[in-house]
Amino acid sequence: MGKLISIITFTLIGLGVGYAIFGKWAGEYVSLQTLFSFGGNAVQGAFRSLSGIEDVRNKVLLCGAAGAVVGLVLGFKRK
Repeated sequence: MGKLISIITFTLIGLGVGYAIFGKWAGEYVSLQTLFSFGGNAVQGAFRSLSGIEDVRNKVLLCGAAGAVVGLVLGFKRK
């Protein structure tokens, strides 16, 4: 159970750090709803892709994934 808590904690930290670093688009932070909304219609998808929001989303999610890996490694090391 400690490993799971470690993974979740570091994932959230990674997402927060990623959002703080990469969450700005056109000088303002992208709303979390826009950042984490998947799907939608073709026009919305094309806008997100062309506007660069997809790139921002990918960077934030990669930071969250890196945090999950750190949490996993630290969870195993603390055993």
